[in-house]
Amino acid sequence: MWILVGRGWWRGRVFVPWAAGAARPALNRPRPMPTHAAAAEPWATNRRYSSAELKEKPDMSRFPVEDTRNFSIIAHVDHGKSTLADRLLELTGTIDKTKNNKQVLDKLQVERERGITVKAQTASLFYSFQGKQYLLNLIDTPGHVDFSYEVSRSLSACQGVLLVVDANEGIQAQTVANFFLAFEAQLSIIPVINKIDLKNADPERVEKQIEKVFDIPSDECIKISAKLGTNVESVLQAVIERIPPGVIANVALFDGMVSKGDKIVSAHTQKTYEVNEVGVLNPNEQSTHKLYAGQVGYLIAGMKDVTEAQIGDTLHLHNHPVEPLPGFKSAKPMVFAGMYPIDQSEYNNLKSAIEKLTLNDSSVTVHRDSSLALGAGWRLGFLGLLHMEVFNQRLEQEYNTSVILTTPTVPYKAVLSSAKLIKEYREKEIIIINPAQFPEKSKVTEYLEPVVLGTIITPDEYTGKIMGLCQARRAVQKNMVFIDENRVMLKYLLPLNEIVVDFYDSLKSLSSGYASFDYEDAGYQAAELVKMDILLNGNIVEELVTVVHKDKAYSVGKTICERLKDSLPRQLFEIAIQAAIGSKIIARETMKAYRKNVLAKCYGGDITRKMKLLRRQAEGKKKLRKIGNIEVPKDAFIKVLKTQTNK
Repeated sequence: MWILVGRGWWRGRVFVPWAAGAARPALNRPRPMPTHAAAAEPWATNRRYSSAELKEKPDMSRFPVEDTRNFSIIAHVDHGKSTLADRLLELTGTIDKTKNNKQVLDKLQVERERGITVKAQTASLFYSFQGKQYLLNLIDTPGHVDFSYEVSRSLSACQGVLLVVDANEGIQAQTVANFFLAFEAQLSIIPVINKIDLKNADPERVEKQIEKVFDIPSDECIKISAKLGTNVESVLQAVIERIPPGVIANVALFDGMVSKGDKIVSAHTQKTYEVNEVGVLNPNEQSTHKLYAGQVGYLIAGMKDVTEAQIGDTLHLHNHPVEPLPGFKSAKPMVFAGMYPIDQSEYNNLKSAIEKLTLNDSSVTVHRDSSLALGAGWRLGFLGLLHMEVFNQRLEQEYNTSVILTTPTVPYKAVLSSAKLIKEYREKEIIIINPAQFPEKSKVTEYLEPVVLGTIITPDEYTGKIMGLCQARRAVQKNMVFIDENRVMLKYLLPLNEIVVDFYDSLKSLSSGYASFDYEDAGYQAAELVKMDILLNGNIVEELVTVVHKDKAYSVGKTICERLKDSLPRQLFEIAIQAAIGSKIIARETMKAYRKNVLAKCYGGDITRKMKLLRRQAEGKKKLRKIGNIEVPKDAFIKVLKTQTNK
């Protein structure tokens, strides 16, 4: 028996896709029909569970491997995944049919407010088809690119997917990305064209797009309206008929079940746990006596820290070791931002809130940080800008905390030049997540910046403008394909730093909201990067140090200087605000001093008297400028450093 850890929630709770009973197949052939490890047991006759029975512990032994289906719903954002999940829950009697069933599986407040899915959610459905009872394990996945890691790990627990496409908008960027995730995992793909009830819906056009881009015959598409429930029943039937039985093949044959009291071992940490509870999600937790091969559920095993529930870990029975199976790709932070409490007296409360929130979002990395201006805080790593915004919103809504969030940066790399430095850092390539720690050019042979492979799908009338935008962001075009007579798919290699703040907003603005964008990690490439310092009267302000490309240094430096000039309070002496690369000043703004009118009492008289007073005032200000200490107030830092939401 092995268990592939799918998701860590609360302390000691792990959701697991199950499998047992066949050798793991090679990637170049279809998954075999498995044999159940306990097939000799008498299976119950086919019947439908009533609501009262579901409140009891379901007897999972009634569902052999061949009567189980594990599937996910994947789609571009806002194409109707969660609405379809609601209808499937209603059709199978998992929830009562009411008008209030909207985003039932989206349990976070931020999900309901934004109308998006952030965390993949699981539900076990019991469905009768042609006189036979089936167990359908459904996973509803996010649609935004920032949460694609949730999609990839969900697919590892499935044998098939429902690929939902909007009948009005057609194939979008994330549709393409999710299709290839499922295709590479060798899953059965059922195309579902949703929202056919819309006035401008054109399902025939979308069918042609699916056939051209994905090479799926148009007669395999299922046309539905999840909102109205039109033809949704055929989706459940297709899941049973087109998706193979629920098992991910394993490396050895064991008893194929787990129950309360079993001792299990983590192949990753080698720690031993006792199973306190097993069960299924229906859609809330429903404990059972046992879980069998091919079934999806959860177990509570006394794990005391979320780091013990590693995504993709293999769990096996004590004294029955197995070779760990290939797990999920670990979540890789794409952007980093500083987070500080508005008032340092709230530090401990914010620390507690971050610890609790990262318990069920292990993709966030946390490093302690401090600033002379902003005080003690953290540098957090996120999967993207939306992920960062959602995390910040959850802090405010669920823990009533307000924070200062600095402008996001990306992780750079530097290749060290000498053996002494390599010995000091213990590696040849170092990762820089804080611009203040960016090494000097004399210490490195080259700098590396992260790049992504971006996919843009747009109406062809906006192609020229979008190409201009991409070229301005140092992008390299890789491909251009017409997916139908009116829509174009563009592929570009883009520096991550160029898209991390306002690229998506600029893209939507240029295309009147019609273009969609998706990206995937494409590694690192050499780049001419420079560390830019911001100086106030010759003194470096560490909080404003930034890393930029050499070609963009002047424009970025000019912008920061102008923003700082508008934010700083005026002094009795002149302040020089400068952007510098090394010893070279590349941009400057001057803040004039407050000036007392020393000539106010001079009514006429000799001009030499006036000149003497003005000269004495100038000498005093010059002396004050030398000894004067500029204290930058916290609100000025906030205005300069905060994410520019109006871009």
